[in-house]
Amino acid sequence: MGQAARPSKTSRAAAWREAHRVLCVRLDNAGDVLMTTPAIRALRHADPKRRITLLASPSGSAVAPYVPEIDDTTVFEAPWIKGDAQPRVEASDDLIKTLQGGQYDAAVIFTVYSQSALAAAYACWLARIPLCLAHARENPYGLLSDWAPEPEPHTVVRHEVRRQLDLVAGIGCRAGDERLSFHVPDREARSALRVIAAAGVDLSRPWIVVHPGATAPSRRYPPECYARACASIASDYPDYQILVTGSAREAQIVRTVAASSGPTTHAIAGMLNLGELASVIQRAKLLISNNTGPAHLAAAVGTPVVDLYALTNPQHVPWKVPSRVLYHDVPCRFCYRSVCTQQHHACLKLVSPERVSVAARELLAQQAERVPVARTDDSRGIR
Repeated sequence: MGQAARPSKTSRAAAWREAHRVLCVRLDNAGDVLMTTPAIRALRHADPKRRITLLASPSGSAVAPYVPEIDDTTVFEAPWIKGDAQPRVEASDDLIKTLQGGQYDAAVIFTVYSQSALAAAYACWLARIPLCLAHARENPYGLLSDWAPEPEPHTVVRHEVRRQLDLVAGIGCRAGDERLSFHVPDREARSALRVIAAAGVDLSRPWIVVHPGATAPSRRYPPECYARACASIASDYPDYQILVTGSAREAQIVRTVAASSGPTTHAIAGMLNLGELASVIQRAKLLISNNTGPAHLAAAVGTPVVDLYALTNPQHVPWKVPSRVLYHDVPCRFCYRSVCTQQHHACLKLVSPERVSVAARELLAQQAERVPVARTDDSRGIR
């Protein structure tokens, strides 16, 4: 069976309007999927009959059940995306069969500008998906029906959310609501309260969430600095509790921070699923976090963020939520590395705990006074 002919340029606009089964490809992390949800909403709202399937990594797929705009999910560990799993040729064969079985009318491939979309585009081409949209630096020739030439980083650097919104706007899909999408089911909101109450949290008192972990070592603010900042905040706000969260693998970091942060601090590592964590953050007065998934969860549920922002890239600051983005400028900024190649980690280590506690106090005070808080620029990222 040969490859299906792709529509001509004059007929593509109509074909996109009539594309009822759309595959959205986002193969990196959960936070990246979250930052793609406004673009997915734009695709969904362009056609009320449209069904959206997300093709995602195992970590990215965890977000899908909480995004109302996503109908189905296919999980795939792409060998061209950084991950822990050993690539298997058989898994790629299975993926093509799964995509063929989906009978998709179109695919949209979402990437950061340092990634190539062409491997995913080739998979969609093999699966005979007639329309395919993506950014690409090199000429994709027949792999993409709709090519958005890659302008970054030479002519523009956009926030990750804006980048994806601009991509789908090129096929006439725009979102009236550009906030991140994440809905916490009532059952998980209730179970989250049970879990933290069992850990000693007083549900009648306010809390701040502190998330000191991150998958990449380059994006981790030192635990001892977190502890000093938390101790200062606890001293200033004795009625507030501090909930230190993390995965089971981050238990040691969580315990280190909690042990030195004062008597109203609770270590909550490995206790919450994604929806429960989002619920705990949603009820918090503030999140203090590295540039990692929970920072984007906070943006999705509307909780102000103090973001300890390693200068590995400029595009992932909190989106459309009150925030303070803290970093120390360095010549090696925007390195896109998981480990600091300069071995000084200065972009985070030189942020003093005092700056963190001051930023927290500013956001808490402005909430209490109901003073509007300046939002992060959503198109240019860090300047």
